[in-house]
Amino acid sequence: MSEAAVILQFGTSRFLQAHVDLFAEEARAAGQAVPPIVIVQTTRDPERARRLAGFADPAGFPVILRGLRDGMRDERTVQVRSVREGLSATGDWDRLVDLAVGAATHIVSNTGDSGYAIPDADRTVPASSQVPVSFCGMLTELLHRRWQAGGAGVTLLPCELVVRNGDVLRAAIQDLARDQGREAAFLEWLEHECVWANTLVDRIVSEPLHPAGAVAEPYALWAIERQPGLALPFSHPDIVLADDLEPYERLKLHILNLGHSWLAARWHDGGGAADQTVRAALVDPDTRMALERVMAEEVLPGFAARGMTDEAHAYIATTLERFANPFLDHRLSDIFGGHTAKIDKRIGGFVRWADASGETVAMPELRALARK
Repeated sequence: MSEAAVILQFGTSRFLQAHVDLFAEEARAAGQAVPPIVIVQTTRDPERARRLAGFADPAGFPVILRGLRDGMRDERTVQVRSVREGLSATGDWDRLVDLAVGAATHIVSNTGDSGYAIPDADRTVPASSQVPVSFCGMLTELLHRRWQAGGAGVTLLPCELVVRNGDVLRAAIQDLARDQGREAAFLEWLEHECVWANTLVDRIVSEPLHPAGAVAEPYALWAIERQPGLALPFSHPDIVLADDLEPYERLKLHILNLGHSWLAARWHDGGGAADQTVRAALVDPDTRMALERVMAEEVLPGFAARGMTDEAHAYIATTLERFANPFLDHRLSDIFGGHTAKIDKRIGGFVRWADASGETVAMPELRALARK
C-alpha cells in the first residue's frame, strides 16, 4: 500500500517554520485536510541537524507571534503540529526517495541565497547509492526517480527570495537534467506535468527557538501567481492568489526594503551605535519624521506614477507599524551588509522604475542616495 500524501519541505529555516508550517497548522485548525509536512535538511550543518528531533516531536513546536496590529500589541503562541518528521538528505536518502516517488504532492523550498547553485559534482548522473550535493541535484534525481516509476507531476512552491522563483527553479532543473543527459521524455514531464509556481513571501522572523520553533511578527504574506493546473495544499487568509506578482514585489522591494536601507544609510552616515535597531531608530522623532516624509513625498508619488497609490499608501502604513514592532530587534548593522548593491536595487531601482513611467517625480533625497 502506498504511503498517504505528504508535503516535502526542503529547508529547516526558522522562516519556513513561522510561515509555511504555521499556515498549514492554522489551516488544519480551521478544519482543512492538510497533508503532513516532512522537512528535509539538505546541508550538513550540525546546528540545523539538531532541529530534526524537534520536528519529530508529536507535541509540535511553538511559533510565537509578537508585534503591532492596528496600533495594538498582538502576541500569541501557536503550537505547530503540521510537521510530521524531519529527515537528513544524506542520512535518510532512501526514505526521502520513497516519499518523493510515492507520497509527495507538493514540494516547498527555502534554501537560501545560493540555494539554486549547482556544483560540478552534480553535473553528472549520480550512482544509485550516491546522494547529490546540492538542492537542485537532489531535486533533479528525486523527480527523475518519480518519473521512472510512472508518478504524476508535482507542484513546486519555492519560497526563495528570487524574482519569478518558480521559473528560475524550473530552468535550473531542466538545464541540469540536460547536462546530465537525461531522457527527452523526462524533460517533457518536467515541463508539462509538474507545476512550478512563482511565489513571493513576506514576514520578518526575528529569532529561532530550540530545538525547533521561531519568533515572528504577526504580519505575513504568501503571494502565489495563478497558472493552469495550480492546486494548493491548503488555503489561508495570508495566502493571496494573484495574476501578477510584480505589484507585490514592488511594494516589498521599494517600501519595506527601501525603508530598511534608507534607515541603514542614515545610521551609517550619522555614526550610530553598533547595536542600534530599526525599532530604536524610529523612537527618535527626527528619524521617524524624516522617514515618514520620504515615504509621503518621494515614495508614494513614485508609486502614484505607476497607478499604485492606494496599494502603496496602505503598505507604507503597515510597514511603519512593522518597523516599530516593540518585540523585534532588527539591527541596522545587519541591514547595512551589502549596502551598495542593496541601494542600487532598492532605491536606484525604484527611481528608474518611477522614471520609466514617463511621469516627472521629484524624489531629490532618493536620487541623491542612489548616486552615492
